Amino acid sequence: MKIVIIGGGFAGLNLAKELVNQPQIQVTLVDKNNYNFFPPLIYQVATAFLEPSSISYPFRKFFAGKKNLQFRLGELLSVSPAEKKITLSNGELDYDHLVFATGAETSYFGMENVMKNAIPMKTLNDAIVMRNTLLKNLEKAAICKDMRKRRKLLTIVVAGGGPTGVEVSGMFAEMRKSILLKEYPELDTSASNVYLVDGGDALLAPMSKDSQKDTLEALTKLGVVVKLNTKVVDYVDDTVVFENGETIQTKNLIWAAGVSAKIFEGIPTESYGRGRRMATDAYNKVNAVDNIYAIGDTAIASGDAKFPNGHPQVAQVAIQQGLNLAKNFKAMVENKPLKPFAYNDKGSMAIIGRAKAVVDLPSPKWHFKGFFAWIIWLFIHLISLITYRNRLNTFWNWMVAYFAKDQSLRMIIRPDKKNQN
Repeated sequence: MKIVIIGGGFAGLNLAKELVNQPQIQVTLVDKNNYNFFPPLIYQVATAFLEPSSISYPFRKFFAGKKNLQFRLGELLSVSPAEKKITLSNGELDYDHLVFATGAETSYFGMENVMKNAIPMKTLNDAIVMRNTLLKNLEKAAICKDMRKRRKLLTIVVAGGGPTGVEVSGMFAEMRKSILLKEYPELDTSASNVYLVDGGDALLAPMSKDSQKDTLEALTKLGVVVKLNTKVVDYVDDTVVFENGETIQTKNLIWAAGVSAKIFEGIPTESYGRGRRMATDAYNKVNAVDNIYAIGDTAIASGDAKFPNGHPQVAQVAIQQGLNLAKNFKAMVENKPLKPFAYNDKGSMAIIGRAKAVVDLPSPKWHFKGFFAWIIWLFIHLISLITYRNRLNTFWNWMVAYFAKDQSLRMIIRPDKKNQN
């Protein structure tokens, strides 16, 4: 059985890992990057508290010695379901079963200026670009004599009140209080503000009311200006424009406000559901095509009684769907019955700042906040990293940051434009 997996995130990699050493199954994982990375921690790369290698790992090194797993660097261009063939940016592959695990991409809700000028927070490359942009703006502010221009360089607006937006704004607020005062004595930190804006009436909308309340209080104490029921409608001439007519002048609009799935040539329109996600049955098989499956953020599955409107686009859904689909592929080889997917909600969490977090557990319904919740957050994220090396590096960086309230990773490293391909 030849299985081709498109995308090496939580869903795709867990599917591949579960099929290791299956003699009757050959797996090819295709990704446009040559590494897997851990999205929940990219904001720490963006704020220079972790190095990129702490949360990423090369696919080929991970697949080394696993005879039935292969990696192919390439980007999917089109699918031919009738021929059971895909076209990549660098060739073609045929398959018996094709799995889409392509995740989601940043959605700008049709706002062209926001797409062109805001800083997204979805990929490892986004995190590095954001780190470089913010560090360069700090250096510009350090020599800027015009107070109005300096304020624009130092002000940060984070759009999106989900976990990423909360975590980024909390980190920036703490950096402003400690790091900027020490490393940029020429700056007046009162000229800087951190804004967190969201179109809804609460932060961390999917979490409990207690988590929403605790998060708002903790961010406000850190000095973050939280603006709820406030939608961004434009970003032009260094000005964030809101639906209610208000504006904020800034060089730094960080976009963490929404995601959408991708559309692929060759997959019929009737295969897509809400949010451009591929509509699947309870076994993750895509509607209206044969031998094609979708898992993770790119899929919206039916058949799970607890989630009639589809599953949330979170890591645990992707991981569990990858593992369940792997078991079903093994069952196909052995002519055994397949198991429908049922999501086991293990809870949700978000970090707010140093020794501050919120955690909701579904069964029993427990809510934690503060230092204990922060310890739970650290432990869960550490064990979720792909290798022991990633875990040790991240743990070491976190301990340094905790005791020193700082890190030494704030280097502006840019590729040589002449050698970019």
